[in-house]
Amino acid sequence: MMKKILLVSLFCIGICEAQSQVLISLLFGDKLNSGKVEFGLDGGLNLSNQSGLTQSKPLSSFNLGFYFDIKLRQSPWMIHTGVLVKSNVGAADLPVYSLSDTDLDNAFSGGSVQRKLSYFHVPVLIKYNFKNLFFLEAGPQLGLLYKAYDEFGNTIQDNELTYRNEIRDKFHRLDAGLTTGIGYRLMKGNGMNLALRYYYGFVDVVIDDTGDAMANRSFYFNFGIPIGAGKAKEKAAKKESGS
Repeated sequence: MMKKILLVSLFCIGICEAQSQVLISLLFGDKLNSGKVEFGLDGGLNLSNQSGLTQSKPLSSFNLGFYFDIKLRQSPWMIHTGVLVKSNVGAADLPVYSLSDTDLDNAFSGGSVQRKLSYFHVPVLIKYNFKNLFFLEAGPQLGLLYKAYDEFGNTIQDNELTYRNEIRDKFHRLDAGLTTGIGYRLMKGNGMNLALRYYYGFVDVVIDDTGDAMANRSFYFNFGIPIGAGKAKEKAAKKESGS
């Protein structure tokens, strides 16, 4: 089982496309689910910002990935992990800065900047399930940066102008922090997981240390859809009954 989990994780990370999650779930959902492991899709909306930015607003974006809930024997404790393959953090409404180009500086004068940092996020959370179907979770979360850019925007005479400035070389590739969350399981414990999580980054993600430290912060409003979990529970029940 753990070998299958590792293979699926490496495959999803390697292709770097959120659409792969649907294909993986259809091909392996039934096989990856058992009485001890639940596999599913995880996604939703996140609102992020960066510490040290005095002039900014939260950046809203969508995230998508997959998860594993691994039961610890017969206790209410579980390990929640997986990978958010499509997951942007950053900040919105940043002030414009010079692009070292007179024409571009003039075109975007008075505009704003959206900073988008794309990570593979891997949470490893300890999860406690209450009898009323609520759950709490907390633990470390790691991030691997694969894309970063500032998107300049401005409107001139009803014409919208945009320009993308690549900035990945200005940020560290690795991020790490703590994630905590609360959630609820629908359909008497057999349906979707609805979760509200908060990520608090510990790492100064900017390579240049001359300015203020900037760490990622993000709220996640996510839902988890189990794939093939119902069939796995039926098989486990039949096995226990000896039929």
